[in-house]
Amino acid sequence: MSKRFFLIILILTVLSGSLLSQRYMEFTRQDTLRGSITPEREWWDLTFYHLNININPADSSLEGYVLVRYNVLKSHNRMQIDLQPPLEISRITQNGEELEFERDGNAWFVKMKKAQLAGQSNEVMVFYGGKPKVSLRPPWDEGLTWTYDKNGNPFYATSCQGGGASIWWPCKDHMYDEPDSMRFSITTPGNLMDVSNGRYKGFTTNPDGTKTWHWYVYNPINNYGVNINVGDYVHFGEVYKGELGNLDCDYYVLSYHLDKAKEHFKQVPMMLEAFEYWFGPYPFYEDGYKLVEAPYLGMEHQSSVTYGNGYMNGYRGRDISGTGWGEKFDFIIIHESGHEWFANNITYKDIADMWIHESFIAYSEGLYVEYWYGKDAGFEYLRGVRSNINNDRNIIGPYNVNRSGSGDMYQKGATMLHMIRQLVNNDEKWRAILRGLNKTFWHQTVTTEQIEGYMEEHTNFELKPVFDQFLRDTRIPVLEYSFADGGLRYRWGNTVRGFNMPVKVYLDGVETWLEFGNRGWSFLEDVNPGELVVDKDFYVAVLNIMGE
Repeated sequence: MSKRFFLIILILTVLSGSLLSQRYMEFTRQDTLRGSITPEREWWDLTFYHLNININPADSSLEGYVLVRYNVLKSHNRMQIDLQPPLEISRITQNGEELEFERDGNAWFVKMKKAQLAGQSNEVMVFYGGKPKVSLRPPWDEGLTWTYDKNGNPFYATSCQGGGASIWWPCKDHMYDEPDSMRFSITTPGNLMDVSNGRYKGFTTNPDGTKTWHWYVYNPINNYGVNINVGDYVHFGEVYKGELGNLDCDYYVLSYHLDKAKEHFKQVPMMLEAFEYWFGPYPFYEDGYKLVEAPYLGMEHQSSVTYGNGYMNGYRGRDISGTGWGEKFDFIIIHESGHEWFANNITYKDIADMWIHESFIAYSEGLYVEYWYGKDAGFEYLRGVRSNINNDRNIIGPYNVNRSGSGDMYQKGATMLHMIRQLVNNDEKWRAILRGLNKTFWHQTVTTEQIEGYMEEHTNFELKPVFDQFLRDTRIPVLEYSFADGGLRYRWGNTVRGFNMPVKVYLDGVETWLEFGNRGWSFLEDVNPGELVVDKDFYVAVLNIMGE
């Protein structure tokens, strides 16, 4: 059996398994209700939430209400509110009147009494309570984490990406629509503090000895970015002088970690300096930046990034790149804070496009290394993370069913972006593209097509086949070549139709860019037989087919 035939058989086997696994995914009505813009969602535009809840760690319960304010886009009389069991909605009111509602799994459908007329601004009050789902493996398993600190104080927090914010509070649980602002009133035992998103607005002491903590978010916020963190917190802070002026940076940590945190969190200004350079201004100056200790690894909650990496560099002390550069920074501080730009500023409309969050921020780890340790270091880090690529299924998931794609959206997505940078071959132009994305889509929810279109336009490359190859396919492109007729004959194999990405190679050590037609073989004249090596910043395979 020839080497080429064996390679083809292996590729087809891997591909067929990947296609079959995606073709036979089964989805339910609940998947559709959660993941699509239903008629009961599309008629109203969310503008404001007030989340007012009392949290009781003694029995892991919560109760309270959410005020939902909205603008009417077109007349309709049924509204969808989402809340997952075991939590229950007890009543819903509008203008003090009780509204009828019925439940369909995780979706609650409200019958409006008042005529909902286009152009009006209305609100409803949703009262609820119960014991929310407990997360067994946060943040990957969504829900509430209930635990104790080493002094025996209750320590608990939320994390809900993927599963949805409706796992702990009633909301319009689809990413396409964000409130313009949000208010929090979170009641806790009197010896504990809640830290949530946005600006701290003080606390009130209640007759029963509990305290209600008040926070306000001045910017649009995605549902899964909303969080509560309750513990025996102490606070310290600093002011970072950034591109838009003074940025308040506040840190909330368990009391016995204060000295350690003051030293370790010096990485925050370094993060801000690097990412404002690459991505543009921090997107939420009005709300400030917070890093909050949590009883799990961490999460990108907007203006309230949670941290639980043990005050160690790396990912739980490990360099995921295997290059040594990952030991230079705390993975959670850098990665989760980077999501303030890609995830919280630019947010996917459908979780199928989650790569927009994770690919850019996995890539940002290399940009951080590059900013502080040099271009060679950043490139080496990004090459190092390739070992974590699985090529198991497509990075873009199925739409309208709340399902993300492969975990390759991290390292493989970062690798794709790194290759596009090689095509641009101009560092300032590349930085302008990254900053331009954040400026153009400032505080917006977006689709993959919008991001792809922007990058095609501003790189002046035909990138759609590149995106198709690395986001919508699992195969690794193979550069097939042979020396013949006084030149180099070459083509792409194992690719999507129309894949024509230029690639940098070295022919006997001489740098050469290979350009491709849309189909068939390409030919480079006046090339003597010798060694062909693909540049190490391209994620492709090579096959010499001489003698096929």
